Amino acid sequence: MADHVSLNVPDESTCFDDDGRPKRSGTILTASAHIITAVISCGVLSLAWATAQLGWIAGPSVLILFSFVTYYTSVLLSDCYRIEDQLTGRRNYTYMEVVQSYLGGGHVISCGVIQYINLVGVAIGYTISSSISMVAVKRSSYFHNNGHDAACNVSRTPYVIMFGVLEMILSQILNFGKILWLSIAAAVMSFTYSAIGLGLGVAKVAQIGKIQGSITGNRTGTEIDKVWKSFQALGAIAFAYSYSDILIEIQDTLKSPPAEAKTMKKATGISLAVTTLLYMLCGCFGYAAFGDESPENLLTRFGFYDPYWLLDIANIAIVIHLVGAYQVSCQPLFIFVEKKAVEWYPDSKFITKEIHIPIHGYKPFKLNFFRLIWRTIFVITTTIISVLMPFFNNIVDILGAFEFWPLTVFFPIEMYIVKNNIAKWSGKWICLQLLSGACLVISIAAAVGSFAGLVSDLKVYKPFK
Repeated sequence: MADHVSLNVPDESTCFDDDGRPKRSGTILTASAHIITAVISCGVLSLAWATAQLGWIAGPSVLILFSFVTYYTSVLLSDCYRIEDQLTGRRNYTYMEVVQSYLGGGHVISCGVIQYINLVGVAIGYTISSSISMVAVKRSSYFHNNGHDAACNVSRTPYVIMFGVLEMILSQILNFGKILWLSIAAAVMSFTYSAIGLGLGVAKVAQIGKIQGSITGNRTGTEIDKVWKSFQALGAIAFAYSYSDILIEIQDTLKSPPAEAKTMKKATGISLAVTTLLYMLCGCFGYAAFGDESPENLLTRFGFYDPYWLLDIANIAIVIHLVGAYQVSCQPLFIFVEKKAVEWYPDSKFITKEIHIPIHGYKPFKLNFFRLIWRTIFVITTTIISVLMPFFNNIVDILGAFEFWPLTVFFPIEMYIVKNNIAKWSGKWICLQLLSGACLVISIAAAVGSFAGLVSDLKVYKPFK
Protein backbone atom coordinates (compact mmCIF):
# COMPACT_ATOMS: atom_id res chain seq x y z
CA MET A 1 0.00 0.00 0.00
CA ALA A 2 2.77 2.45 0.94
CA ASP A 3 4.25 2.12 -2.52
CA HIS A 4 1.17 3.74 -3.98
CA VAL A 5 0.97 6.72 -1.61
CA SER A 6 1.70 10.11 -3.24
CA LEU A 7 2.22 13.21 -1.13
CA ASN A 8 2.14 15.57 -4.16
CA VAL A 9 5.15 17.47 -2.87
CA PRO A 10 6.50 19.76 -5.62
CA ASP A 11 10.06 19.19 -6.80
CA GLU A 12 12.29 21.89 -5.29
CA SER A 13 13.88 22.43 -8.70
CA THR A 14 10.56 23.78 -9.93
CA CYS A 15 10.34 26.29 -7.07
CA PHE A 16 13.90 27.62 -6.84
CA ASP A 17 16.59 28.83 -9.20
CA ASP A 18 20.22 27.71 -9.39
CA ASP A 19 21.11 30.17 -6.62
CA GLY A 20 18.39 29.04 -4.21
CA ARG A 21 16.17 32.06 -4.82
CA PRO A 22 12.51 31.74 -5.87
CA LYS A 23 12.06 30.63 -9.47
CA ARG A 24 11.91 33.49 -11.96
CA SER A 25 9.23 33.53 -14.66
CA GLY A 26 10.06 36.60 -16.76
CA THR A 27 9.86 36.43 -20.55
CA ILE A 28 10.50 38.67 -23.56
CA LEU A 29 6.98 40.04 -23.08
CA THR A 30 7.44 40.95 -19.42
CA ALA A 31 10.92 42.42 -19.99
CA SER A 32 9.62 44.47 -22.92
CA ALA A 33 6.77 45.76 -20.75
CA HIS A 34 9.21 46.87 -18.05
CA ILE A 35 11.55 48.49 -20.62
CA ILE A 36 8.77 50.32 -22.42
CA THR A 37 7.39 51.52 -19.08
CA ALA A 38 10.83 52.88 -18.17
CA VAL A 39 11.78 54.27 -21.60
CA ILE A 40 8.55 55.74 -22.99
CA SER A 41 7.99 58.13 -20.15
CA CYS A 42 7.07 61.79 -19.94
CA GLY A 43 10.23 62.49 -21.95
CA VAL A 44 8.37 61.74 -25.19
CA LEU A 45 6.29 64.88 -24.67
CA SER A 46 9.33 67.15 -24.93
CA LEU A 47 10.66 65.62 -28.16
CA ALA A 48 8.79 68.04 -30.45
CA TRP A 49 10.45 70.91 -28.56
CA ALA A 50 13.84 69.16 -28.75
CA THR A 51 13.45 68.57 -32.49
CA ALA A 52 12.52 72.24 -32.92
CA GLN A 53 15.83 73.32 -31.33
CA LEU A 54 17.89 71.07 -33.62
CA GLY A 55 16.01 71.31 -36.91
CA TRP A 56 14.86 68.85 -39.54
CA ILE A 57 18.28 67.29 -40.17
CA ALA A 58 19.93 67.21 -36.75
CA GLY A 59 16.73 66.45 -34.79
CA PRO A 60 15.76 63.08 -36.34
CA SER A 61 19.46 62.18 -36.77
CA VAL A 62 20.17 62.64 -33.05
CA LEU A 63 17.10 60.57 -32.14
CA ILE A 64 18.33 57.68 -34.29
CA LEU A 65 21.89 58.06 -33.00
CA PHE A 66 20.79 57.84 -29.36
CA SER A 67 18.70 54.79 -30.21
CA PHE A 68 21.63 52.91 -31.74
CA VAL A 69 24.03 53.86 -28.95
CA THR A 70 21.50 52.84 -26.26
CA TYR A 71 20.82 49.50 -27.95
CA TYR A 72 24.51 48.72 -28.47
CA THR A 73 25.58 49.54 -24.91
CA SER A 74 22.52 47.73 -23.50
CA VAL A 75 23.65 44.60 -25.33
CA LEU A 76 27.13 44.98 -23.81
CA LEU A 77 25.62 45.45 -20.35
CA SER A 78 23.28 42.46 -20.62
CA ASP A 79 26.27 40.23 -21.46
CA CYS A 80 27.79 41.14 -18.08
CA TYR A 81 24.81 39.85 -16.06
CA ARG A 82 26.47 36.50 -15.37
CA ILE A 83 30.14 35.95 -14.60
CA GLU A 84 31.77 33.74 -17.26
CA ASP A 85 29.19 31.26 -18.61
CA GLN A 86 25.88 32.83 -19.73
CA LEU A 87 23.80 29.89 -18.42
CA THR A 88 25.62 28.66 -15.32
CA GLY A 89 27.84 31.54 -14.25
CA ARG A 90 27.23 33.48 -11.03
CA ARG A 91 24.42 36.01 -11.35
CA ASN A 92 24.68 39.71 -10.53
CA TYR A 93 21.36 40.94 -9.20
CA THR A 94 21.86 44.71 -9.51
CA TYR A 95 23.77 47.21 -11.62
CA MET A 96 26.15 47.90 -8.71
CA GLU A 97 26.91 44.20 -8.30
CA VAL A 98 27.86 43.98 -11.97
CA VAL A 99 30.23 46.92 -11.56
CA GLN A 100 31.65 45.32 -8.38
CA SER A 101 32.28 42.04 -10.21
CA TYR A 102 34.13 43.53 -13.18
CA LEU A 103 35.58 46.90 -12.11
CA GLY A 104 35.47 47.09 -8.31
CA GLY A 105 37.01 49.83 -6.18
CA GLY A 106 35.95 53.42 -6.65
CA HIS A 107 33.90 52.52 -9.71
CA VAL A 108 31.32 50.85 -7.45
CA ILE A 109 30.90 53.92 -5.25
CA SER A 110 30.66 56.31 -8.20
CA CYS A 111 28.19 54.00 -9.96
CA GLY A 112 25.99 53.78 -6.87
CA VAL A 113 26.01 57.54 -6.29
CA ILE A 114 25.14 58.31 -9.92
CA GLN A 115 22.54 55.56 -10.23
CA TYR A 116 20.64 56.34 -7.06
CA ILE A 117 20.80 60.12 -7.39
CA ASN A 118 19.39 59.64 -10.88
CA LEU A 119 16.59 57.41 -9.58
CA VAL A 120 15.66 60.03 -6.98
CA GLY A 121 15.65 62.64 -9.74
CA VAL A 122 13.48 60.44 -11.94
CA ALA A 123 10.97 60.06 -9.11
CA ILE A 124 10.85 63.85 -8.74
CA GLY A 125 10.51 64.32 -12.49
CA TYR A 126 7.65 61.85 -12.70
CA THR A 127 5.86 63.51 -9.78
CA ILE A 128 6.18 66.93 -11.40
CA SER A 129 5.01 65.64 -14.77
CA SER A 130 1.99 63.82 -13.36
CA SER A 131 0.83 66.90 -11.45
CA ILE A 132 1.19 69.03 -14.60
CA SER A 133 -0.99 66.55 -16.48
CA MET A 134 -3.63 66.56 -13.74
CA VAL A 135 -3.70 70.36 -13.82
CA ALA A 136 -3.97 70.22 -17.63
CA VAL A 137 -7.15 68.12 -17.35
CA LYS A 138 -8.76 70.78 -15.19
CA ARG A 139 -7.55 73.62 -17.40
CA SER A 140 -8.71 72.00 -20.67
CA SER A 141 -12.26 71.78 -19.37
CA TYR A 142 -12.06 75.40 -18.21
CA PHE A 143 -10.82 76.60 -21.60
CA HIS A 144 -13.55 74.60 -23.33
CA ASN A 145 -16.23 76.34 -21.27
CA ASN A 146 -14.74 79.84 -21.09
CA GLY A 147 -12.67 80.26 -24.23
CA HIS A 148 -9.02 79.69 -25.06
CA ASP A 149 -7.94 83.12 -23.80
CA ALA A 150 -9.59 82.83 -20.39
CA ALA A 151 -7.32 83.18 -17.35
CA CYS A 152 -7.05 79.85 -15.53
CA ASN A 153 -4.67 79.70 -12.59
CA VAL A 154 -4.62 76.29 -10.92
CA SER A 155 -2.23 75.30 -8.13
CA ARG A 156 -0.19 72.14 -8.74
CA THR A 157 0.36 71.49 -5.03
CA PRO A 158 -2.82 69.47 -4.26
CA TYR A 159 -2.18 67.26 -7.28
CA VAL A 160 1.44 66.64 -6.30
CA ILE A 161 0.20 65.56 -2.87
CA MET A 162 -2.45 63.28 -4.39
CA PHE A 163 0.18 61.56 -6.53
CA GLY A 164 2.50 61.24 -3.53
CA VAL A 165 -0.18 59.58 -1.39
CA LEU A 166 -0.87 57.02 -4.12
CA GLU A 167 2.84 56.25 -4.49
CA MET A 168 3.15 55.78 -0.71
CA ILE A 169 0.63 52.95 -0.94
CA LEU A 170 2.08 51.35 -4.07
CA SER A 171 5.65 51.63 -2.76
CA GLN A 172 4.92 48.77 -0.36
CA ILE A 173 4.93 46.37 -3.35
CA LEU A 174 8.03 44.25 -2.81
CA ASN A 175 9.79 43.82 -6.17
CA PHE A 176 9.67 43.83 -9.98
CA GLY A 177 8.00 40.44 -10.09
CA LYS A 178 5.06 41.84 -8.12
CA ILE A 179 4.49 44.87 -10.34
CA LEU A 180 4.19 43.22 -13.76
CA TRP A 181 0.51 44.18 -13.95
CA LEU A 182 1.48 47.78 -13.19
CA SER A 183 4.16 47.78 -15.91
CA ILE A 184 1.78 46.34 -18.52
CA ALA A 185 -0.87 48.94 -17.66
CA ALA A 186 1.75 51.68 -17.77
CA ALA A 187 3.08 50.48 -21.14
CA VAL A 188 -0.45 50.53 -22.60
CA MET A 189 -0.97 54.05 -21.25
CA SER A 190 2.33 55.25 -22.75
CA PHE A 191 1.20 54.10 -26.19
CA THR A 192 -2.18 55.74 -25.60
CA TYR A 193 -0.96 59.27 -24.88
CA SER A 194 1.85 59.05 -27.43
CA ALA A 195 -0.64 58.00 -30.10
CA ILE A 196 -2.96 60.86 -29.16
CA GLY A 197 -0.10 63.36 -29.31
CA LEU A 198 0.91 61.95 -32.69
CA GLY A 199 -2.69 62.02 -33.98
CA LEU A 200 -3.19 65.62 -32.92
CA GLY A 201 0.09 66.59 -34.58
CA VAL A 202 -0.94 64.92 -37.84
CA ALA A 203 -4.36 66.62 -37.67
CA LYS A 204 -2.72 70.01 -37.06
CA VAL A 205 -0.44 69.59 -40.10
CA ALA A 206 -3.44 68.61 -42.22
CA GLN A 207 -5.39 71.60 -40.94
CA ILE A 208 -2.75 74.22 -41.73
CA GLY A 209 -1.82 72.49 -44.99
CA LYS A 210 1.95 72.76 -44.65
CA ILE A 211 4.94 71.42 -42.74
CA GLN A 212 6.47 73.99 -40.43
CA GLY A 213 10.05 74.18 -39.17
CA SER A 214 13.43 74.60 -40.81
CA ILE A 215 16.63 72.71 -41.50
CA THR A 216 18.58 74.62 -38.84
CA GLY A 217 15.92 74.62 -36.12
CA ASN A 218 14.59 77.37 -33.85
CA ARG A 219 15.26 80.80 -35.35
CA THR A 220 14.00 82.88 -32.42
CA GLY A 221 16.21 84.49 -29.77
CA THR A 222 19.92 85.29 -29.81
CA GLU A 223 22.64 83.01 -31.15
CA ILE A 224 23.80 82.10 -27.64
CA ASP A 225 20.22 81.22 -26.65
CA LYS A 226 20.02 78.92 -29.65
CA VAL A 227 23.26 77.19 -28.62
CA TRP A 228 22.06 76.64 -25.03
CA LYS A 229 18.70 75.31 -26.19
CA SER A 230 20.36 72.99 -28.72
CA PHE A 231 22.50 71.56 -25.92
CA GLN A 232 19.43 71.30 -23.68
CA ALA A 233 17.64 69.38 -26.44
CA LEU A 234 20.39 66.74 -26.26
CA GLY A 235 19.57 66.25 -22.58
CA ALA A 236 15.87 65.88 -23.37
CA ILE A 237 16.58 63.18 -25.96
CA ALA A 238 19.05 61.42 -23.65
CA PHE A 239 16.38 61.30 -20.93
CA ALA A 240 13.89 59.87 -23.40
CA TYR A 241 16.17 56.83 -23.84
CA SER A 242 17.12 56.50 -20.19
CA TYR A 243 16.68 53.04 -18.65
CA SER A 244 20.16 51.49 -18.33
CA ASP A 245 20.18 52.13 -14.57
CA ILE A 246 17.49 49.46 -14.10
CA LEU A 247 18.42 47.11 -16.97
CA ILE A 248 20.14 44.51 -14.76
CA GLU A 249 17.25 44.54 -12.29
CA ILE A 250 14.84 43.86 -15.16
CA GLN A 251 17.11 41.12 -16.55
CA ASP A 252 17.13 39.47 -13.13
CA THR A 253 13.41 38.73 -13.50
CA LEU A 254 13.94 36.54 -16.60
CA LYS A 255 13.66 32.77 -16.44
CA SER A 256 16.55 30.59 -17.59
CA PRO A 257 17.11 28.71 -19.86
CA PRO A 258 17.42 30.28 -22.36
CA ALA A 259 20.24 32.53 -21.17
CA GLU A 260 18.93 35.76 -19.67
CA ALA A 261 21.25 37.80 -21.89
CA LYS A 262 19.74 36.24 -25.02
CA THR A 263 16.20 37.08 -23.92
CA MET A 264 17.19 40.58 -22.77
CA LYS A 265 18.83 41.42 -26.09
CA LYS A 266 15.64 40.47 -27.96
CA ALA A 267 13.46 42.44 -25.54
CA THR A 268 15.78 45.46 -25.81
CA GLY A 269 15.76 45.31 -29.61
CA ILE A 270 11.97 45.07 -29.82
CA SER A 271 11.38 47.78 -27.20
CA LEU A 272 13.85 50.29 -28.62
CA ALA A 273 12.66 49.73 -32.21
CA VAL A 274 9.07 50.45 -31.16
CA THR A 275 10.18 53.35 -28.96
CA THR A 276 12.30 54.99 -31.66
CA LEU A 277 9.53 54.75 -34.24
CA LEU A 278 7.11 56.37 -31.81
CA TYR A 279 9.65 59.04 -30.84
CA MET A 280 10.35 59.91 -34.48
CA LEU A 281 6.65 60.23 -35.24
CA CYS A 282 5.81 62.30 -32.13
CA GLY A 283 8.86 64.54 -32.35
CA CYS A 284 8.66 65.14 -36.09
CA PHE A 285 4.90 65.62 -36.37
CA GLY A 286 4.91 67.86 -33.31
CA TYR A 287 7.61 70.01 -34.91
CA ALA A 288 5.82 69.94 -38.28
CA ALA A 289 2.64 71.19 -36.57
CA PHE A 290 4.15 74.02 -34.47
CA GLY A 291 7.57 74.82 -35.92
CA ASP A 292 9.59 77.21 -33.75
CA GLU A 293 6.61 77.50 -31.39
CA SER A 294 6.69 73.80 -30.41
CA PRO A 295 5.69 73.61 -26.72
CA GLU A 296 7.97 72.13 -24.05
CA ASN A 297 5.26 69.61 -23.23
CA LEU A 298 3.14 68.66 -26.21
CA LEU A 299 -0.04 67.84 -24.28
CA THR A 300 0.01 70.20 -21.31
CA ARG A 301 1.26 73.51 -22.74
CA PHE A 302 -1.85 73.79 -24.88
CA GLY A 303 -0.48 73.73 -28.35
CA PHE A 304 -3.75 71.85 -28.80
CA TYR A 305 -7.08 72.88 -27.24
CA ASP A 306 -9.58 70.62 -28.97
CA PRO A 307 -11.01 68.09 -28.80
CA TYR A 308 -10.68 68.77 -25.11
CA TRP A 309 -11.97 65.33 -24.08
CA LEU A 310 -9.20 63.67 -26.10
CA LEU A 311 -6.62 65.83 -24.36
CA ASP A 312 -8.13 64.78 -21.04
CA ILE A 313 -7.80 61.10 -21.98
CA ALA A 314 -4.16 61.64 -22.98
CA ASN A 315 -3.28 63.41 -19.75
CA ILE A 316 -5.06 60.82 -17.62
CA ALA A 317 -3.08 58.16 -19.48
CA ILE A 318 0.12 60.05 -18.65
CA VAL A 319 -0.75 60.02 -14.95
CA ILE A 320 -1.56 56.29 -14.96
CA HIS A 321 1.67 55.55 -16.80
CA LEU A 322 3.79 57.62 -14.41
CA VAL A 323 2.22 55.91 -11.41
CA GLY A 324 3.70 52.64 -12.73
CA ALA A 325 6.95 54.17 -14.04
CA TYR A 326 7.65 55.69 -10.61
CA GLN A 327 7.53 52.24 -9.02
CA VAL A 328 9.58 50.54 -11.75
CA SER A 329 12.28 53.20 -11.42
CA CYS A 330 12.37 53.26 -7.62
CA GLN A 331 12.44 49.51 -6.95
CA PRO A 332 16.26 49.22 -7.30
CA LEU A 333 16.74 52.02 -4.77
CA PHE A 334 14.21 50.53 -2.34
CA ILE A 335 15.82 47.09 -2.56
CA PHE A 336 19.35 48.46 -2.17
CA VAL A 337 18.58 50.39 1.03
CA GLU A 338 16.68 47.47 2.58
CA LYS A 339 19.41 44.98 1.71
CA LYS A 340 22.08 47.19 3.27
CA ALA A 341 19.96 47.70 6.39
CA VAL A 342 19.72 43.92 6.87
CA GLU A 343 23.49 43.52 6.35
CA TRP A 344 24.30 46.22 8.89
CA TYR A 345 21.69 45.27 11.51
CA PRO A 346 20.88 41.54 11.03
CA ASP A 347 19.59 41.15 14.58
CA SER A 348 17.20 44.10 14.51
CA LYS A 349 13.59 42.93 14.65
CA PHE A 350 12.48 46.36 13.42
CA ILE A 351 14.38 45.79 10.17
CA THR A 352 13.98 42.04 9.63
CA LYS A 353 10.63 41.02 11.12
CA GLU A 354 7.82 40.34 8.64
CA ILE A 355 4.23 40.44 9.88
CA HIS A 356 1.84 38.40 7.74
CA ILE A 357 -1.52 40.10 7.39
CA PRO A 358 -4.18 37.73 5.97
CA ILE A 359 -6.18 38.96 2.97
CA HIS A 360 -9.25 36.94 2.02
CA GLY A 361 -8.77 35.23 -1.32
CA TYR A 362 -5.14 36.36 -1.68
CA LYS A 363 -1.74 35.59 -0.25
CA PRO A 364 -1.04 37.28 3.10
CA PHE A 365 0.46 40.78 2.88
CA LYS A 366 3.96 40.97 4.36
CA LEU A 367 4.26 44.06 6.54
CA ASN A 368 7.74 45.21 7.53
CA PHE A 369 7.94 48.35 9.68
CA PHE A 370 11.34 49.46 8.37
CA ARG A 371 10.15 49.09 4.76
CA LEU A 372 6.92 50.92 5.57
CA ILE A 373 8.66 53.87 7.23
CA TRP A 374 11.67 54.20 4.88
CA ARG A 375 9.66 54.01 1.66
CA THR A 376 7.06 56.42 3.03
CA ILE A 377 9.75 58.94 3.99
CA PHE A 378 11.28 58.62 0.50
CA VAL A 379 7.97 59.36 -1.23
CA ILE A 380 7.24 62.28 1.09
CA THR A 381 10.68 63.76 0.36
CA THR A 382 10.31 63.51 -3.43
CA THR A 383 6.82 64.99 -3.13
CA ILE A 384 8.05 68.03 -1.18
CA ILE A 385 10.87 68.64 -3.64
CA SER A 386 8.39 68.37 -6.53
CA VAL A 387 6.27 71.10 -4.98
CA LEU A 388 9.29 73.38 -4.68
CA MET A 389 10.81 72.63 -8.11
CA PRO A 390 8.11 72.68 -10.81
CA PHE A 391 10.45 72.82 -13.84
CA PHE A 392 9.44 69.88 -16.02
CA ASN A 393 11.77 70.40 -18.97
CA ASN A 394 14.81 71.42 -16.94
CA ILE A 395 14.55 68.45 -14.57
CA VAL A 396 14.12 66.06 -17.51
CA ASP A 397 17.08 67.54 -19.42
CA ILE A 398 19.44 67.57 -16.44
CA LEU A 399 18.60 63.96 -15.60
CA GLY A 400 19.25 62.92 -19.19
CA ALA A 401 22.61 64.68 -19.25
CA PHE A 402 23.61 63.36 -15.80
CA GLU A 403 22.76 59.71 -16.46
CA PHE A 404 23.53 59.12 -20.13
CA TRP A 405 27.32 58.88 -20.31
CA PRO A 406 28.23 57.09 -17.05
CA LEU A 407 25.39 54.56 -16.79
CA THR A 408 24.42 54.04 -20.43
CA VAL A 409 27.88 54.22 -22.03
CA PHE A 410 30.96 54.29 -19.77
CA PHE A 411 30.29 51.43 -17.33
CA PRO A 412 28.86 48.99 -19.94
CA ILE A 413 31.86 49.59 -22.24
CA GLU A 414 34.46 49.26 -19.48
CA MET A 415 32.87 46.08 -18.10
CA TYR A 416 32.61 44.56 -21.56
CA ILE A 417 36.32 45.26 -22.13
CA VAL A 418 37.23 43.51 -18.87
CA LYS A 419 34.87 40.57 -19.43
CA ASN A 420 36.22 39.86 -22.91
CA ASN A 421 39.87 40.69 -22.16
CA ILE A 422 40.04 43.24 -24.99
CA ALA A 423 43.64 44.33 -25.34
CA LYS A 424 44.45 47.98 -24.67
CA TRP A 425 45.15 49.96 -27.86
CA SER A 426 43.68 47.20 -30.03
CA GLY A 427 41.35 48.30 -32.83
CA LYS A 428 38.22 47.30 -30.91
CA TRP A 429 39.44 48.96 -27.70
CA ILE A 430 40.13 52.23 -29.56
CA CYS A 431 36.68 52.19 -31.21
CA LEU A 432 34.95 51.60 -27.88
CA GLN A 433 36.92 54.42 -26.23
CA LEU A 434 36.12 56.80 -29.09
CA LEU A 435 32.42 56.01 -28.66
CA SER A 436 32.68 56.63 -24.91
CA GLY A 437 34.58 59.89 -25.43
CA ALA A 438 32.08 61.21 -27.98
CA CYS A 439 29.18 60.44 -25.65
CA LEU A 440 30.97 62.17 -22.78
CA VAL A 441 31.24 65.35 -24.86
CA ILE A 442 27.52 65.13 -25.69
CA SER A 443 26.62 64.67 -22.00
CA ILE A 444 28.73 67.66 -20.93
CA ALA A 445 27.16 69.85 -23.60
CA ALA A 446 23.67 68.70 -22.57
CA ALA A 447 24.41 69.38 -18.90
CA VAL A 448 25.69 72.91 -19.62
CA GLY A 449 22.63 73.76 -21.71
CA SER A 450 20.22 72.26 -19.16
CA PHE A 451 21.72 74.15 -16.21
CA ALA A 452 21.64 77.36 -18.25
CA GLY A 453 17.91 76.79 -18.82
CA LEU A 454 17.35 76.11 -15.10
CA VAL A 455 19.16 79.30 -14.08
CA SER A 456 17.04 81.26 -16.55
CA ASP A 457 13.80 79.84 -15.12
CA LEU A 458 14.86 80.38 -11.51
CA LYS A 459 15.17 84.11 -12.17
CA VAL A 460 11.40 84.40 -12.56
CA TYR A 461 10.37 81.54 -10.26
CA LYS A 462 7.93 82.12 -7.41
CA PRO A 463 7.44 79.17 -5.02
CA PHE A 464 3.96 77.68 -4.66
CA LYS A 465 2.57 79.78 -7.51
